Amino acid sequence: MAETNATAARPRYVRRFTLTERLLHWVHASAFFALLATGLCLYIPALATTFGDRPLLKDIHFYTAISWAGAMLMIVALGNRRALRATLREIDLFDRDDRRFLAGRTHSPQGRFNAGQKVNAIVTAAFATLFFVSGMLLWLGERNTDIRLEGTLYLHDALMYLSVVIVLGHLYLALINRSTRHSLRGMTLGTVREDWARAHHSKWQPIAPPAGATAAPRDAGGATDEATSPMQAEHAIRD
Repeated sequence: MAETNATAARPRYVRRFTLTERLLHWVHASAFFALLATGLCLYIPALATTFGDRPLLKDIHFYTAISWAGAMLMIVALGNRRALRATLREIDLFDRDDRRFLAGRTHSPQGRFNAGQKVNAIVTAAFATLFFVSGMLLWLGERNTDIRLEGTLYLHDALMYLSVVIVLGHLYLALINRSTRHSLRGMTLGTVREDWARAHHSKWQPIAPPAGATAAPRDAGGATDEATSPMQAEHAIRD
């Protein structure tokens, strides 16, 4: 009986992100911080003086961006494209509850992504594209002044300021805010607690486990093997 109670009390976990989705997130995040560090060394005079080899810093900055773009394309080409298509469809859809969430009624029922996360994903993708295009124009403009476009540097700098603000907010929600920081588990291990999913993303995980249900067996990464809803089944790992 004690063993049964202990098993029943064990947290149940649901799959939230596939390996492909997690790889895209962490490759993008790692590249962003590397580009931010080298970009600040080029942008701030005091740092430029401290790290005196400016041509080397420019090369690191440029080739990090090229590596980022190549890695992202490779992950998409070789990874779980079905899961990525499903994620894109979810992010692209804003329903009445999403609009209520953005209007400040944050207790409105949400899907696998809440409306704020959808906006963040869209803005991040747009900024990444603008960063890459403006950076390439700056790099090419240094080699051929005929194609140098006025305002490109200001756009690149403005994107940096806005991105830092967005990332700070993202880090606060992922690392500090008690009600949301459990979501970091989803982006590291791929799973989140079922009760947390019901509380924060009820339209994605709306069905409570039946009375007396036992926790599913865990795999090596601590995730459960079962998916109890069609949405979970669609996003089960196929990597």
